[in-house]
Amino acid sequence: MRYADGGGLTPAGRQRRETVRMQAAELFEQKIKPSGVARRLRVSVKSAYHWHQLWREGGREALTSRGPSGSRCRLSPRCLEKLAAYLDEGPAAHGWVEDQVWTASRVATLIGRKFHVSYSVSGATRLMHRLGFSPQAPARRVAERDEQAVTVWKEATWAEVEEPGRPAGATSASRTKQGSPGSRPVDGPGAGGGAPRS
Repeated sequence: MRYADGGGLTPAGRQRRETVRMQAAELFEQKIKPSGVARRLRVSVKSAYHWHQLWREGGREALTSRGPSGSRCRLSPRCLEKLAAYLDEGPAAHGWVEDQVWTASRVATLIGRKFHVSYSVSGATRLMHRLGFSPQAPARRVAERDEQAVTVWKEATWAEVEEPGRPAGATSASRTKQGSPGSRPVDGPGAGGGAPRS
């Protein structure tokens, strides 16, 4: 599955977060404690304390956005566009005809073939996420499955095997109370209940 925004924080989203941090800096300058800042800005107390520490050490400048996080991509923007197009074509278009599933291993191999850049499986996974692709679980079916035989079995055999339940009126429930010692049989289970065990 592919997400339109790449699945990450957009530049507009980063700007909104930076605006909140700048509001926090203004409140810190007014001597408002981090817990009060968290309440006013509706952020976590942990974030407010973290921002307060950054602000104390580096002022407002320390709270400005540093841009997208993560390691630098080794593929150019043009190569990323090409890779996204290759992934949209599907695995069969690139030699994997067994199934239509992009695995991280296949993507790493594809990057090596097309761009002569080596990526690890985990690096290919992160790159796929950056491009907006999410992992998909393939539908597993037996190749030799005979749908008509399955339908016939369900209609004929399963109806015979499935045991009908008891009718609704056949069951009952009632409260039970503990039997009195005098109601127990003399020679049955629980007999001799008064005798000490050794």
